[in-house]
Amino acid sequence: MSEHVLEVSGLTKDFRGFVAVNDVSISVKRGAIHALIGPNGAGKTTCFNLLTKFLKPTAGSIRYNGKDVTDKGPDAIARMGLVRSFQISAVFNTLTVRENVMLAVQRLRGESFDFWRSKSTLNEKREKAEAQIEAVGISRLADTPAGELSYGHRRALEIATTLALEPDVILLDEPTAGMGIEDVERITNLISEAAKGRTVLMVEHNLGIVSQISTDVTVLARGRILTEGDYASISANPEVIEAYLGGGHG
Repeated sequence: MSEHVLEVSGLTKDFRGFVAVNDVSISVKRGAIHALIGPNGAGKTTCFNLLTKFLKPTAGSIRYNGKDVTDKGPDAIARMGLVRSFQISAVFNTLTVRENVMLAVQRLRGESFDFWRSKSTLNEKREKAEAQIEAVGISRLADTPAGELSYGHRRALEIATTLALEPDVILLDEPTAGMGIEDVERITNLISEAAKGRTVLMVEHNLGIVSQISTDVTVLARGRILTEGDYASISANPEVIEAYLGGGHG
């Protein structure tokens, strides 16, 4: 098995003359927490949408576990184990926390959302759901409708539904955006736990979080890769400092 679970080569996205992502190549190591960072306008979101197949690249290729997935859609790669949390994960406001996670468990097995099944089958799904809810620390809210959750607890639920899909790679799009300090700490810890036994690729603006949990960092500026490395090396890089503080808003 290859050291790299996700390999991107020459990824480019041209919006009618505006090149938002320009010849980007990234290799994500198996088991890593790989952060994709950069100043506003760097092309992070476009790059992430290309990797998660919500946009089709103008050029370049994407390989997952050695297989070319450039032309596959987000549903296909999710079934292969490459899951975008907070976008793909199913969270329905009128369903309880437990029901949301049970739905994700059923979806993993290609089943419809119904409870007209044998007691033993339902008990098995309930046990799996309860385990995921406990893992993200919201067991006391299991019977609460998702629509009544705080922002931080809703994000925790979204992580639970993602983990219920048993992904090999989790892709996180700004997982702590808009959170207070307490919720940021909770979600940061959840990401660290979720990364055990799997790979995480995340776009994150909060460099404090990146410094705490990332093993590898790719810095984008004006649609291109500026540098790569661990957080200590990229944070000391004069080009990175210039990009963030000196007009790198491409």
